[in-house]
Amino acid sequence: YRTGTSGDYDYGRKFWADEYRLNAKIAEYPKPYVAFMQGFTMGGGVGVSCHGSHRIVGDSSQIAMPECGIGLIPDVGGSFILSRAPGHLGEYLGTTGFRMGPGDAIHAGFADIYIPEPAWAGLIEALETTGDPAAIEEAARPAPEGVLPSREDFAARHFRGAEMADVIRSLETDGGDTARDALKLLSRQSPLSIACAYAAIGRVRGLAGIRPALEMEYRYTYRAMEHGDFLEGIRAAIIDKDRTPNWRHRDATSVPTADVTRMLMPLGRDALKFETESKT
Repeated sequence: YRTGTSGDYDYGRKFWADEYRLNAKIAEYPKPYVAFMQGFTMGGGVGVSCHGSHRIVGDSSQIAMPECGIGLIPDVGGSFILSRAPGHLGEYLGTTGFRMGPGDAIHAGFADIYIPEPAWAGLIEALETTGDPAAIEEAARPAPEGVLPSREDFAARHFRGAEMADVIRSLETDGGDTARDALKLLSRQSPLSIACAYAAIGRVRGLAGIRPALEMEYRYTYRAMEHGDFLEGIRAAIIDKDRTPNWRHRDATSVPTADVTRMLMPLGRDALKFETESKT
């Protein structure tokens, strides 16, 4: 935030590039990678947890991609996971920032295994001693039932339009509690962010591997400080904490398609590269 408000956008760009390379390494790592997701696992926490080979949740787990609330889009490979969630749940989760408990996280593809948290310490000790991930499957238990399975039809009805403005208009004609809750969550987000997040998840769907998703996300974060709502989102949420951000657009229905295109168009020579480590 300090570097961005002073006009230095390269610091953040280098940070995001390094972070995304790390996310790719985790996703492609040949050895077992075990993540215990206790409590809040959101944003960057998803990036270091939800691309591993063994993703464990417990009763306290709360998993979400809330980036649109600070003027970003679901990144750290989050768009890759969201694009593979059942039906159009990914668009719903990525734009609203809905918080998933353990059952919902497994259903949406952010986790694999539910293990009651009192058993974690013993399991971690066994993994440290033996290095054998078979102990994880032995400790697994059926996950508590979540709400997302019952919302698949809802997401299919409302989160499949050509752009985010279509989603808003569809929700406004619904009249049900779930639609009202979704509209309330969406009203707290950056209009530009949810419009771009919606487009990015759709574009990533069907692409092979995590790298194209990270490259797509980097197009947005590369521009987020200079042309997006990121600095204002951080100001309102973390610096001044007034929770009254002055977004660039009134609401998602007022975001021109051209603005989304400009935020997500290829970066050319500045595109994310996975072969080279940046020096910060």
